Amino acid sequence: MLIKIIVVVLLIYMIVNLFLAMRVMMKNDTAGKPMSKYIGRRVLTSVCIVLLILLAIATGLIHPNPRPY
Repeated sequence: MLIKIIVVVLLIYMIVNLFLAMRVMMKNDTAGKPMSKYIGRRVLTSVCIVLLILLAIATGLIHPNPRPY
């Protein structure tokens, strides 16, 4: 259950960074923080989520569905 909560929190963090990058893009302000900072955080969060899921499957904390239907 803890793994699922962590994944949901990381997904919310990823969506927040997406909207922060959009705000920077729409503002078009060169003096502020660069948009690549927020996009980089999104990519890093995605990598963390994938690694967390793979680690949880490898240790047996979560079980993948054996049949897709």
